[in-house]
Amino acid sequence: MGVKAIDALREIWNGFDFGGVQQMLMRVIPALLCITLHELSHGAVAYALGDDTAKKAGRLTLNPIKHLDPMGLLMMVIFGFGYAKPVPVNMLKFKNPKRGMAVTALAGPGSNVLIAVVFLFLYGLLTPALYGSAAGKVALEMLGMTASLSMAMAIFNILPIPPLDGSKVVFSLLPEEAYWKLMQYERYGFVVLLVLLYSGVIDGPLMWLLEKGIDLLDPVLRGGFELGKLIF
Repeated sequence: MGVKAIDALREIWNGFDFGGVQQMLMRVIPALLCITLHELSHGAVAYALGDDTAKKAGRLTLNPIKHLDPMGLLMMVIFGFGYAKPVPVNMLKFKNPKRGMAVTALAGPGSNVLIAVVFLFLYGLLTPALYGSAAGKVALEMLGMTASLSMAMAIFNILPIPPLDGSKVVFSLLPEEAYWKLMQYERYGFVVLLVLLYSGVIDGPLMWLLEKGIDLLDPVLRGGFELGKLIF
């Protein structure tokens, strides 16, 4: 079996019957995991930097219901790109509000990249042991889908369009006056984002970025596969 990362994940992605209940559940479960750890990372980093807003709101939890945005989850399940209910952050509690906000914003996509790395490694590691059985193939599909969805979530959220995480990073590079002015209009960016998504304008660039991102992780999959052959 080939172990090139993008080929393996594309095979899983294209092989899904999105109309089937079982296949839909196999997307929902990985999506919930990716969303939960993404938002938990935001809250945990904000708390470490001095902002306890997320903690007081009960968002430093692994309970996916606390982080769930129904529309964002539906978009992840249908389109592969989506979002969660934003963790509340009071940037004025940071010693350096702009830098603290940027670091907090980066924590979400960063956690998704880490999830992709871990699950892609597990996919390669367990392939020699599981690929021969039907149940094993289902387990591998779950691992591969989790890696793919998590990388997709990282790429989507790093786009510099409010209210996505990437906009907070880009805005932090602006002068103070421009920064605070743009932050006031952040909520309007969501409308722009929805238009871009439903028009399909950014579908091609997003999928291209996803493929390139997974390609970069090919050594991780290959390393797991080689180790799996030695163990199993």
